[in-house]
Amino acid sequence: MFRRIELLDGAQVQQLQDIAAKGNFVDGKISNPHSTVKNNLQLHDPQAYQQSAKILHEALNNNEEFHEFAFPQKMAPPLMTRYTSGMHYGLHPDSATIRMPDGPLRSDLSCTIFLNPPDSYDGGALHVRLENADLHFKEEPGVAIVYPSSTLHEVEEVTRGERLVAITFIQSRIPDTLKRDLLFQLNEVAALEGNNMDRDNYARMQLVQYNLMRMWMQ
Repeated sequence: MFRRIELLDGAQVQQLQDIAAKGNFVDGKISNPHSTVKNNLQLHDPQAYQQSAKILHEALNNNEEFHEFAFPQKMAPPLMTRYTSGMHYGLHPDSATIRMPDGPLRSDLSCTIFLNPPDSYDGGALHVRLENADLHFKEEPGVAIVYPSSTLHEVEEVTRGERLVAITFIQSRIPDTLKRDLLFQLNEVAALEGNNMDRDNYARMQLVQYNLMRMWMQ
């Protein structure tokens, strides 16, 4: 249902940290003025936003693991957000649709990309509720967490230092979370064990994979 992906290298992380250090951040409610739980800052600098979104978008597009897990069809430009001491984002689901210049994006998956060291701030974990599980993520710079947008989640209060992340939303070619997860697992087993299988049985597995993709993909 979720995936931890090592997305960015050290040079990319440094580029994004430099952009953030020089960029203008404003109250995050600028993009969601009616929210009663949002308390953060977001990048509000056209040039810096364009530069950072390009780096992050290219990294996601070039990451094979991300494609295999998310089956991305459309993606919102990633946005850097900052949390200073006392800030948090209370428990919430993500909006079902995101306005885009070329039409609405259906948010099937959400993605948080961590951009500064976890020991540089206290608190600030991404807390995701998956059915009966409570998952907490506070990752090294460059790591992305991809999870269903339909889940309840929050950013816990930062009590020291600063949390810097980027967020984006993905419309998947396979909107159903369970179907997407099943196909990802089947594809992963095929990739790991295919060379050890009888040739005819591997061909039969491929037939199942491709037919499921034909049935489920939009």
